[in-house]
Amino acid sequence: MNEINPPPTLRKMAVNVADPIHYSLVIGDEHIPLNEEIGTVIKLTFMGKIFCLNCHKETAKSFGQGYCYNCFRKVPETSECIMRPELCQAHEGVARDMDWAKRNCLTQQLVYLAVSSHVKVGVTRLSQMPTRWIDQGASRAIIFARTPNRYLAGELEVFLKDYVSDRTSWQKMLKNEVDGTTDLYELKEELADQLPDDMADFYSPEEEEMTFTYPVTAFPDKVKSVSFDKEHVIEGFLVGIKGQYLIFSDGRVLNIRKHTGYQVELS
Repeated sequence: MNEINPPPTLRKMAVNVADPIHYSLVIGDEHIPLNEEIGTVIKLTFMGKIFCLNCHKETAKSFGQGYCYNCFRKVPETSECIMRPELCQAHEGVARDMDWAKRNCLTQQLVYLAVSSHVKVGVTRLSQMPTRWIDQGASRAIIFARTPNRYLAGELEVFLKDYVSDRTSWQKMLKNEVDGTTDLYELKEELADQLPDDMADFYSPEEEEMTFTYPVTAFPDKVKSVSFDKEHVIEGFLVGIKGQYLIFSDGRVLNIRKHTGYQVELS
């Protein structure tokens, strides 16, 4: 039955660090190389069904990138501290799932500076690097600090937001309107000088900047986001992939990660 064994559904694209980044479309257990499809017409067809990543039941709408509403409200992957690390309480023994929190919140966390459009500050766990930067479409990134838990990383991020944004313009990222002038090493040192004593110990000076290039043959002048919620068939001439977006020659872009759990076929 579908509630127990749903058909293969879309997941976020898998990436391999290379020059340029190598992408695979993930549908169930199948990994379909996408770089070789750039320069061709591809067709993605939504079959009309969405399945929850957690309980595997069919859902009319996806919440939190792949969950039914009930699971969205209870699974640890959608806890409030995922978006706002400073709200994490795992270090106090409070979490939706402490076993999950021990693996994901009570492990080394990174505070970083990345350039996807302009410079931004962010937080992620060590095991997610550099995938996290690639998923954001970052051109350059560097680790700023290392903390022993998510709460402390969140507190540090909140402090740094007085100096650096925590947002990315996905439209500018896809148009390749990217800040190429800011020296991340210099900015990092300037920000380190502002740290209060209780945060300074987490600063990680000996880090190397990483750079990323993406398989894009032409960046659009304007972008138009498309979705399977409005179009069951999305077809076009693929000119590139950046972040978790497919870029078509007419400026349409499709956020693959947003459609996690959707039953889709590629042709």
